Amino acid sequence: MHTEHTNADSNEPGSSEAGGSDSATPDAGSTGAGPTNIGGNVMAEALRLTRAGRLAEATALLRSGSPADPAPPAALGAIASRHPVPATGAAGLSAHLPSTLRAGLGRSLAGLQSRLPGTRQHSPDAADAARSPGGQVRRLTHTEAAGSRDYELYIPTGYAGQPVPLVVMLHGGTQDATDFAAGTGMNRLAEQHTFLVAYPEQSSGANAGRYWNWFRPEDQQRDRGEPTIIAGITRQVMRDHAVDPAGVYVAGLSAGGAMAAVMVAAYPDLYAAAGIHSGLAYGCAQDVPSAFAAMKTGGSPGRAGAVPMIVFHGDNDGTVSPVNADLLVGSCLSAHRAGAARAVTEHGESGRRFSRVVHRDAGGAVVAEQWTVHGGGHAWFGGSPAGSYTDPQAPDASAEMVRFFLACRPAESDATVEPAEQ
Repeated sequence: MHTEHTNADSNEPGSSEAGGSDSATPDAGSTGAGPTNIGGNVMAEALRLTRAGRLAEATALLRSGSPADPAPPAALGAIASRHPVPATGAAGLSAHLPSTLRAGLGRSLAGLQSRLPGTRQHSPDAADAARSPGGQVRRLTHTEAAGSRDYELYIPTGYAGQPVPLVVMLHGGTQDATDFAAGTGMNRLAEQHTFLVAYPEQSSGANAGRYWNWFRPEDQQRDRGEPTIIAGITRQVMRDHAVDPAGVYVAGLSAGGAMAAVMVAAYPDLYAAAGIHSGLAYGCAQDVPSAFAAMKTGGSPGRAGAVPMIVFHGDNDGTVSPVNADLLVGSCLSAHRAGAARAVTEHGESGRRFSRVVHRDAGGAVVAEQWTVHGGGHAWFGGSPAGSYTDPQAPDASAEMVRFFLACRPAESDATVEPAEQ
C-alpha cells in the first residue's frame, strides 16, 4: 500500500524493518559499562584506523580500551602483536571480536557515520531545483510487512498514460530524495526523454545517518529487509502508472550505489540495468566494520546479477576506494560470463579527464561500461551544486546513465502493459 503526502515538503520517517533490533540507531558517543557501550573517543580512533586499513590496530584498541580509559596509542603495537588480524579482507576486523563487542562496534560506528567530514544538509534551493524541469513531484509513502519508506516520484509533462521507462534513484548517506534529485539533475533528463523517476528515501529510524543498509545480510536478500521495500516501491509505481516492464532501471551514489548493486543481484528480473556511482559490489560486507574495510579494500564480493551495468568512480576518491569500481565491473562480467569478451578503452576530457572502458559479450551486446574520472573525488559528476556531494565538472554521469539505460531497452517491447489506474 502507499500513501500520498498532502504537504510536498513533509518528511515523516518510515519504520525500521520488522522482526529485529536496529543496530544503526544508538549514538556513537554513548558510554556505560560493558563492551557494548564503547566510548566515543575510542570509536572515533577505531574508525580512523579502519578507514586507513590498519585493522590490527583498530582491533587492538577495541579489545583493550574502555569507555573511560582506552589503551594509549603507544601500546597498540604490542597488543596487536598478541592478537593478529588479517590486514585485508572485508570481515578482517569484525571476525576477530567477541560477539558482544562486535555488536557494540556496529552500533557505535553506525552512529559515527553521520558525523564524517563533509556531512551537510542540502541546499535550501534543492526543492526548487528538483521541481524546476516543470513536471509533477509527488511525495508518497510505501508500506509493507518489511517496513515503510517515503519516496518522491517525478512525473514528466510528456507523460500521458503511455508506457514509459522508470528510473529508481537511491541517494547516498545523509542525503534525502529532494537533495538527490536536485544534485543529479535526473528530473531534467526525465523531461527530455519522458520517463518516470522514483527516489526512495532512507529513514533515520533505519539508519541514523540515512545510509542504506547495504552491508547487512538481512538487507542483501530478495524479499527481505530494505531490498523488498525498494522493490515494493518500484512495483507500486508500475501499478499506479503505465511503465514499460522492460525499461525499469536502478541507480545510486555511494551507499545508494552499493544498494543498487544489491537490487540487481536480488531482482535481476525486475531491473533491466544498473548505474552505480562511487559504490561497492554486492556482498562485499556483512556488517558495519566489514563495510568500512570494504570501502578501503573492496572486500570479497558475492555473485552479481546478470544485468548490464554502468559504473562511475573518481580515481581520487578517498571515501570509497576506486578498486571497488573494478570489482563491480568484474563481478558483472563474471555474471554475464563475458570475462574474455571484447573491451574497448576510450579517453577524453570534458571538464575532467576520463577513461571509458566498454565491455561487450561474444554477441556484441554491451554488458558493462566503466568510467574512471581522473582527479575526481567522492561526488556525482556533472551534478548541480543545488544538491550535496556533486562535482559540476563533466562528464555528466546522469546523462551517460540515461543513454546507457535507454540503449538497453528493446526497440519494441512485446510485453503487455496494463493501463495505469486513474
